[in-house]
Amino acid sequence: MSIRQERIQEQLVQELSEMIRRDLRDPRLGFVTLTGAEITRDLRHAKVYVSVLGDTEAQTQSIKALNSASGLLRGEFARRAHLRVAPDLVFQQDIGIERGQKIFDLLHSVEADLKPRPEEAAPVEGAQELK
Repeated sequence: MSIRQERIQEQLVQELSEMIRRDLRDPRLGFVTLTGAEITRDLRHAKVYVSVLGDTEAQTQSIKALNSASGLLRGEFARRAHLRVAPDLVFQQDIGIERGQKIFDLLHSVEADLKPRPEEAAPVEGAQELK
């Protein structure tokens, strides 16, 4: 990935976050956080990853609202970034955070299973150890 691509990806996330927060007034939008973006080498297509707080219905509605506003966001980003060609924006649900939380919960449950229970840890009086 070129330095220009990385710079435009970072700027894309920053500018879109600000535009969504300030300019979009769609009631379908919930608590939306942009987590990252991938842009093609020719800078014509971009995937923007979104994390939405709420149930699956709220997540679906927020993604639909963002995809329907992608034309407006695309034009405004091109103007702010001084690009001749604005990338086509596609918003996708970022499942990395959810996956990370599931893995954390699984590791926490395994850790709890591996801890000795108090009744198992205390030696029984009069018992002999095997060597």
